[in-house]
Amino acid sequence: MISTYAVLSEGLEKRFGAIHALRGLDLAVERGAVCGILGPNGAGKTTAVRLLTTLLRPDAGSARVAGHDLVREPEAVRRSIAVTGQYASVDGDLTGRQNLRLFARLHRVRGPAERAAELLDRFGLTEAADRRASTYSGGMRRRLDLAASLVRRPEILFLDEPTTGLDPASRNDIWGAVRALKEEGTTVLLTTQYLEEADQLADHIALVDQGQVARTGSPSQLKAVVGTYVEAVVADPDLLVKAADVLDQLTGGEPVFDHERGSVGAVTRDTTLTLPRVVRELDAAGVPLLDASIRPPTLDDVFLRLTKERAA
Repeated sequence: MISTYAVLSEGLEKRFGAIHALRGLDLAVERGAVCGILGPNGAGKTTAVRLLTTLLRPDAGSARVAGHDLVREPEAVRRSIAVTGQYASVDGDLTGRQNLRLFARLHRVRGPAERAAELLDRFGLTEAADRRASTYSGGMRRRLDLAASLVRRPEILFLDEPTTGLDPASRNDIWGAVRALKEEGTTVLLTTQYLEEADQLADHIALVDQGQVARTGSPSQLKAVVGTYVEAVVADPDLLVKAADVLDQLTGGEPVFDHERGSVGAVTRDTTLTLPRVVRELDAAGVPLLDASIRPPTLDDVFLRLTKERAA
């Protein structure tokens, strides 16, 4: 019976001397899904990816990747995955076409020239195919690197910070490629520092902190944990405290001040609270407004809230 999970780990641990990088990592990624792995620097994200891609051996725990045991069947795991790291692995002295043909030959792919041409077309690199990769822009090199990872059609693709340093247009190109991979049924594990990226691409998010998965869920499920953000921009900065008292009564959340903007905000889990009611209550308290809003939380709010709670 084929497991519904492309990646399933239980209690993975890894030490580097006195540093306990992973403290029992439990992760379940369904086949064909995009899973975002988020966490602060030093949380254990990179260590987790290196373990799951067989670059490191766990000190404790177990994992199955593409149905294969991570420790007992590392070669089978490697045949099922591809990895695109933070830095391009292509050879700058070779052309884009030569790079992809080389990767195809190394992986013993039938018709290396045809596969290279197919990937060059797919990633919009046909016109630059016969230029040296060293002449490519950062976005083009990342697309070429991603194309090289897909030469042999892996079941699972690990993407480590795929859009770091890219301009918005190049970032959108990579996002489009990830969405296309999902439509084709490829499982993608994505580590990223850009929470908007995870929000745009991930079906499921694992928030890693202090070597463990602190919280999992879809982006909408994680946002529901935080609640709705209510903000008021006052006309008179001297009335910020009075506005904060009103929001405190309405939301029960701790007010957050932005004195430069003249605003105060608070989080509420009251789904019945409406903007007209907020405006009426502030008006009744004698607080004139320049603006007011109620917005759903972002993943940034979730990230800050959950990591702050664990630190406390």
